[in-house]
Order: sequence, then C-alpha cells, then structure tokens
Amino acid sequence: MTALAWVEPAARLPLRWGTYRGRVNGGLVLIAGGLVHLQAARTEDLIPLIIGSTAHVIGWLIMPATAWRRLVPLLPSTLVVWLLLTGPQSVWTLTVPFIFWLIVRHRPARSYLALGPVLLNGVAAVGLFGEYDGMLLSLAISGIVLVGSAWWAWALARPARRIPVAAST
Repeated sequence: MTALAWVEPAARLPLRWGTYRGRVNGGLVLIAGGLVHLQAARTEDLIPLIIGSTAHVIGWLIMPATAWRRLVPLLPSTLVVWLLLTGPQSVWTLTVPFIFWLIVRHRPARSYLALGPVLLNGVAAVGLFGEYDGMLLSLAISGIVLVGSAWWAWALARPARRIPVAAST
C-alpha cells in the first residue's frame, strides 16, 4: 500500500481564477515588494507609500486562502510595514506579518515554532543596527530569516512519517 503524498491545505481550495502556484508566487512578490518599495519613501517623495501599501494589500488579497484568512492581515500587516519606516528597532514587528503568513497558508499550531527565529532576528537587529542607515542590511537579513522560517513552518506542517512496525509472530 502506498501512502498518499501530502498536499498543502490551501492547495485543495477551489479557485475562481488563476493557478494555486501563480497566486502564491504573485502574492508573495507583492507582499514583500510592497514592503520594500514603501521603505523608499522620503519626506520629499511620498508616492512609494501609496504604491508600496497598495501592492502589499493586493498581495494578501490574491493569496489562495479562505476569505477571512486573506482579509485579517490587511490592516495589521500594512501598519507593520509603515512601522518599519522608523528603522531597524522595528524589525521585530515582522513577526506580525509572519503570523499572518502562517494563517493564510493554513499552517497547524506546531508550525508557530518557526516564529522564534523571526523574533530573535528582530531583537538582534536592535543591537546590531542602531540607526536607519542599517535598515537595508537589516531588511536583507530579515528576508533570509523569514524565508528560512517559512520553510521550517512548512516542514513542521507536514505530517510525520510513520515508521512501519513489524508484525509480531
């Protein structure tokens, strides 16, 4: 008897438009790209605030998930993106969009262990990068930590393989 392959819970949802992989990739690019674009705002140039916020919100809206899971992150995640304008001391707030990522991706409770590195990264950013001039490097490191944590959460979401037990004679 062969075991069935594990399928992402969100991949089982019926979609009205697009493909599952296309919507995940597009949503992720818009969420992260909106965050990065918004960081380019200056007091003389506020257009990145509008473009970045819009892209960030659209990214959450196109993710394949049930409606409430796509709507809940909109305001809190966008507020976090704006908070990042204060500099590396706010990097710890990336735990909020990461929690929403886990919610949107239908991750089980055990996957929330992957929050640890994201929070530790935020604490380290405060110590390593005191001023805003370290924000670019801080965001780059945070991006690596977020991607690694998301993969770890994915691995934690997969059901454990059962070890076959030999029949007793």
